[in-house]
Amino acid sequence: MAEKTRYSDNELEEFKVLIEGKLAKAREDFKILRQTIDNSDGNDTQDTSPTFKVLEEGASVLSKEEASNLAQRQQKFISHLEAALMRIGNKTYGICRETGKLISKDRLKAVPHATLSIEAKNGQ
Repeated sequence: MAEKTRYSDNELEEFKVLIEGKLAKAREDFKILRQTIDNSDGNDTQDTSPTFKVLEEGASVLSKEEASNLAQRQQKFISHLEAALMRIGNKTYGICRETGKLISKDRLKAVPHATLSIEAKNGQ
């Protein structure tokens, strides 16, 4: 029996549903992080007494830096998921970019934006 060279349209549709769900969640998380960075929830040091203001501002800066780092990672994750949806559209999703073989379904379910098989990843 010949080895499969790509996933079927039904399998690609299953992955598409999985990725779209993760993408919606990732976008919502990104939105929350942006609100934290922009401080659009209105919970700032403006309403505290001056003695606590310096301490809270320092913590706020640190918190915003962490949120900014998380937001950058989240944005990168979103673009990887969007790229995976494009690969589904052109039917190249799930094909290892190093070996040309199919990436296992288990790997794609765990890391739906993967472009390398475990074999290729271990070879790096």
